[in-house]
Amino acid sequence: MQRMTALFSAALLTAGLISAPAMAQQEGATQQQAQAATATAQDFSDEQLQQFADASQEIAVISQDYTERLQGAQDQAAQQEIRMEANEKMVAVVEESGLDVETFNAIGQAIQQDPELMKRVQSMAQNGS
Repeated sequence: MQRMTALFSAALLTAGLISAPAMAQQEGATQQQAQAATATAQDFSDEQLQQFADASQEIAVISQDYTERLQGAQDQAAQQEIRMEANEKMVAVVEESGLDVETFNAIGQAIQQDPELMKRVQSMAQNGS
């Protein structure tokens, strides 16, 4: 459960970096994950970065849709249900890209720490696969 919430938060943050800004919900899990994932560009292959770029574009669309739904949710229970559904879709996109969730999140965190890596991934996202 916490892994999925962390993915949702990381995905919102990452999607905001690569496409239109998304409303990111800050949670303790995201901050803990940021401290734990201090990877550098050398830790990831070009293939992994391209997979991340491709998955991030799909996740940006999902996160935008679910952010709008979250804003319209009536109560906490409805918000939690929307987050769970969004998490499931995002996990599926990541896994379909060929990455595991941990690698996807590690790349997302590395991008936030390394502006050159961010530019490289943005370029990959623009050029497609």
